[in-house]
Amino acid sequence: MKLDKNLNILIIGLGLLGGSYAKALKSQGFKVSAITKDKGDIEYALKENMIDYGTTEVDKTLIESADLIIFALYPKVFLDWIESYGNLIKEDTVVTDVTGVKGSIVYKVQESISAEFISAHPMAGREVCGVKNSNPEIFKGANYIVVPTDKNTEKGVEMCKALGDTLGFADVSVLGPEDHDKMIAFLSQLTHCIAVSLMCANDHPDLVRYTGDSFRDLTRIADINDEMWSELFLENKKALLDEMDSYREAFDKLYNHIKNGEREDMRQMMQLSSARRKLFGKRKTS
Repeated sequence: MKLDKNLNILIIGLGLLGGSYAKALKSQGFKVSAITKDKGDIEYALKENMIDYGTTEVDKTLIESADLIIFALYPKVFLDWIESYGNLIKEDTVVTDVTGVKGSIVYKVQESISAEFISAHPMAGREVCGVKNSNPEIFKGANYIVVPTDKNTEKGVEMCKALGDTLGFADVSVLGPEDHDKMIAFLSQLTHCIAVSLMCANDHPDLVRYTGDSFRDLTRIADINDEMWSELFLENKKALLDEMDSYREAFDKLYNHIKNGEREDMRQMMQLSSARRKLFGKRKTS
């Protein structure tokens, strides 16, 4: 299912994801407008033909004319925007987002606006940020999660699914806010915690001279957007700490097997690890 090409789409926040959404949609013939805080980002997006129109102002007419509004903002900025300007969104507009946490966001937004808010999480990104690094290729082979509540309509959910399909995601799935946050705490946030901890565990000046691909692969996501990820960790603190506790238990188990010379127990953990890793395989293709 694809989006209706006649939709007027407004993207609020032209960073990496907002810009990638804009590029993907504009290249398929959609009318795309944008509101973002940096004038330079608007100028760049217009020059690159990523948008039809853009402004740094909260344009009432632009907001009211939108059929679909996509918020590509950090969670707290998103909530602040809704509190200040959510009343400008007309009732028959469908609103979605890209935020990486849901429980602390979704219900507040749904209570604050009369339009339908159907949350989503594109499981895609890069180690760099900003509209100049945007690239819709990051959506290929990636997962897209639609996160509805009982306040959402079937029409809204289907439109959100269609957005994921139109953007080129390989798999579109559905999870409730709480299940989403628990899943993301393990699959995304914990992995970033591990990468950051590993990079902070050893400061030998010559590490880079001796490293191999395994270390580079494992620590790729340690080159991290600290402003965004620190906020995401705290917004999903309980679920993340639960997953960190589970990880520590598994790590301590392996530690003790090594300490005690329990090779067969180590091998059993490694065999389980290998079997589970094979289930993930490579990224899907559309």
